Amino acid sequence: MVTVTEQYDAYPYPARDPAEEAKRLVVGSPSRPAEMDHFLWGGRRDWTQPLRVLVAGGGSGDGTVQLAQMLTDAGRPYEITYLDLSAKAREVAEARIAARGLGGVTFHTASLLDAPDFGTFDYIDCCGVLHHLPEPDAGFAALARACAPEGGMGMMVYAPYGRSGVYPLQEAFGALLDGLPPEERLAKARAWLDRLPDGHPFKTNPRLVDHRASDAGFYDLLLHGQDRAYDVADLLAVLKRTGWDLVSFCQPGLYDPERLTGTPHELPPETAMAVAEKLRGTIKVHVAYVAPHGAAREPATGRSLAAIPHFGAPPAKLAQVVAKGRPLPVRIEGETVSLTLPRATAPVLAQIDGRRSLREIAGRARLGVLEFGPVWAEVERAFLPWGLLHYSSVLRR
Repeated sequence: MVTVTEQYDAYPYPARDPAEEAKRLVVGSPSRPAEMDHFLWGGRRDWTQPLRVLVAGGGSGDGTVQLAQMLTDAGRPYEITYLDLSAKAREVAEARIAARGLGGVTFHTASLLDAPDFGTFDYIDCCGVLHHLPEPDAGFAALARACAPEGGMGMMVYAPYGRSGVYPLQEAFGALLDGLPPEERLAKARAWLDRLPDGHPFKTNPRLVDHRASDAGFYDLLLHGQDRAYDVADLLAVLKRTGWDLVSFCQPGLYDPERLTGTPHELPPETAMAVAEKLRGTIKVHVAYVAPHGAAREPATGRSLAAIPHFGAPPAKLAQVVAKGRPLPVRIEGETVSLTLPRATAPVLAQIDGRRSLREIAGRARLGVLEFGPVWAEVERAFLPWGLLHYSSVLRR
């Protein structure tokens, strides 16, 4: 059997070329500073204080580079500790940080199970790693011990229904290719995949694309020797067992059954999220923020006019579309959600820059407090469920 370390030494994942750092910054959820603040600290973190970060299982460096670059751009102090078992993946991550001229990152070839040995952290990034451990509970628990009481974690684990077709192929390829080196396993599996019948669940699942992107993507998706998925109930259970509480999924609208049925329900929150996952059937990863058990965290809201909103799309362009009375098409997990806002929200949207408070936005839009409240409620209603609106002072000076 090819070990996890051998796999990622052969094919660091995701496939990244440090030379491309001059052209683009790979950005995603979790671990965008404004998003972290929104979910973990009510949008009120004191960003003058250094942020101590652990990237647990950093791979080829997406989370590390994103955090270091965005915090540097914001002029905020930070210390990032990168851990990964693969020396080759670490080399790619180090080269990407060097290509950008970034500092504040220390690299270690180590397991995330050793995380507590490196101290405690204000924030932990752990994406695509815990589901590859031989005993995932031990990983969740180790990271809980490494998290400061006021800290939290942004995480991603695989979900089963959106990955339909993956696990039968992993098992079949694993049995047929046992004992072969990674390169030979990859070549044979590529050839065999083309010969599968068109009706195979893998071939009919349009959301599975990694195998087309790179050798590393193909291997990670279909040849991984240690891979499990969590449905909502499984994920909530492992969090509870290992010292974590779910704060929120990054796109909570995906986990609301009423958005699919059109019918109000009285289900408990945990049951409702599990039902929505089954109804939707397309979620292939769970991306969420969690906090130490008992921390009683809640995502930020705009109840205070001192809150500073951030948008996941250019506000000026959104304002132009809304001012014309047109709906906003938003791509969410492979599907298009159409958002409709009143034209009265357009002047408000145009004033959002990640630095102005709601009070300042209302003033610039020439709205009194009583007028502004209902208008902003429409903005929150449309954008908060899809992870497109966050509150944070990270850019405020």
